[in-house]
Amino acid sequence: MEVDVIGAGLAGSEAALQLAKRGYKVNLYEMRPFVETGAHTTGDCAEFVCSNSLGSDDITNGSGLLKHEMEILGGELINIAKACRVPAGNALAIDRHKFSQAVTDKILNCENITLIRKEVEQIPQNPSIIASGPLTSSKFAQDIKRFTNSEYLHFFDAIAPIVEVDSINFDIAFWASRYDKGEASYINCPMNKEQYEKFYNILINAPRIEQHDFEKGAKFFESCLPIEVLASRGEDTLRFGPMKPVGLIDKRTNEKNYAVVQLRQDNSAKTLFNLVGFQTNLKWGSQKELLHSIPGLENVNIVRYGVMHRNTFINSPSLLNPTLQTRARKDLFFAGQITGTEGYTESIASGLLAGINMSRLLSGKPLLELPQDTMLGALTHYITNPEHTNFQPINSNWGIVPPVDLPKKERKNKKLKGELMAKRAVASLESFLKSV
Repeated sequence: MEVDVIGAGLAGSEAALQLAKRGYKVNLYEMRPFVETGAHTTGDCAEFVCSNSLGSDDITNGSGLLKHEMEILGGELINIAKACRVPAGNALAIDRHKFSQAVTDKILNCENITLIRKEVEQIPQNPSIIASGPLTSSKFAQDIKRFTNSEYLHFFDAIAPIVEVDSINFDIAFWASRYDKGEASYINCPMNKEQYEKFYNILINAPRIEQHDFEKGAKFFESCLPIEVLASRGEDTLRFGPMKPVGLIDKRTNEKNYAVVQLRQDNSAKTLFNLVGFQTNLKWGSQKELLHSIPGLENVNIVRYGVMHRNTFINSPSLLNPTLQTRARKDLFFAGQITGTEGYTESIASGLLAGINMSRLLSGKPLLELPQDTMLGALTHYITNPEHTNFQPINSNWGIVPPVDLPKKERKNKKLKGELMAKRAVASLESFLKSV
């Protein structure tokens, strides 16, 4: 039995590998590099486009728990990610090129997977997993729209600039992680009040790249807002967001800072760093002026400017079951950001579940509907809840998981809450898997 997987991004690559190791033949379709997306730069499988971080690796954090659940479920890409990690404190950040090359090599060397470089324009009649991503081609998107009989929702996703570390002025910039947690793996550029106000004025007055007609009226996703959109909400918004100075002290001066710009390692060689929270759609000349106004980055060499693109996702609450199977067609599944999951980790996890459930469907086994007290179970139940009338993309977070009972005096203890919910989730998932 052959399965068609559309899209060799994070979700599609994971789904294909899950099916292949269970003995199924997979046709994995990827239109890149022959058809460009506007955001990707290579034709490699599982290319990271925005940040190079998979988020926290701490199990008491929602993203960290999701990674642990993937390991329990036998995830493939999570193991490759850990083999390609670069220092980032408590976060799992990766060398994006090493990672995508490793995934591509694994797929090309798998005898059960055929990688087909072709744009798919219609939903296949074979058993299929659609993981075409938030940048699904317009032709294929139209056929999905026909099948779902529903309108798409749109939001913008923005990418942060990347700079060369050797061009950073370390007489000003310093290495540290917030509150000295983990190793000092972030580069920090401190600002006083006058420097911040100069930076802010450049930012709010900088010209932006004009949107295409098809992008106008689309929505921003709150957790990936362009820095200029955040800045428009008030002069201090950035100081309480991506530029918050708390827990970041240069031990050479011991001075408290008014704002701090952080940079995170982007490749294994430690030659490239991306600006944390600096997704932007400013014109490139303005981006250069803005970055050069940051203390420590006065002469920084920018190797990739920020860009912004439109993301597309289906109205999953009206279309999918928590198994990621479509209600209208049993042998058709969706996975990845096109379902309304937001984030790299979430994309991989949904591809993992879709791949497992497709294999179970084809072998006549009941599909896995994960417990809602697990992070992946909570995520899939959330995006497929038919009660949602204003569906928006979501990432892994404790707010979608049923709460735990805590004594009144401990209810604001986030650390304890995370520990208890993580422990409960792991026990629930292990018990569930034993039962099936």
